[in-house]
Amino acid sequence: MATKVASTAKSTAQKTAAKAPAKSGTKSAVKPASKSAVKKPLAKKPAVAPAKPPVAVKAPASKAPVAPKAPAEPSMRFYHSRALREKTHAVLEALEAAPGHPRHGDALADLVTELIEAGMDYYFMRALKQAKVGFVTEQSARMGMSGAVKLISSVNRKFIVRMDKDQLLVVAQHIRELG
Repeated sequence: MATKVASTAKSTAQKTAAKAPAKSGTKSAVKPASKSAVKKPLAKKPAVAPAKPPVAVKAPASKAPVAPKAPAEPSMRFYHSRALREKTHAVLEALEAAPGHPRHGDALADLVTELIEAGMDYYFMRALKQAKVGFVTEQSARMGMSGAVKLISSVNRKFIVRMDKDQLLVVAQHIRELG
């Protein structure tokens, strides 16, 4: 009888072993996964935009370095007066016609200051006027904005007047692209 129980136990163990995965020589029934076998989830790759054919860009007569057009992205631009628009074109045309003239840096710095003032007025003061916040609030905002414009303009002027003709042409091209 002992042999019959032993043979039954032996055949049951063989059937169980065939169904279960092979055990290692360790005492643990579940073998932990090795570090090399554990895979970290892969980061998603950003979607690649379809390639656009290159756009031919005409080189300006002034031989200024031409930056390729940036892809269309969201933008917020402002409207300014026709007089400022005409002044902008006049300054840029004079710079492009004679890039070596020594006073172009000052003229461009003055133009940038006027564009900053017009932009700040359009984005901030116009909204306050439309919201009808009151005279005192408007004047307080105008004083704060005036201080900010003076600070930004003084820093810009220091950089712009020190630029060489090629750098001034790059700034002029950027202003043209904005307009």
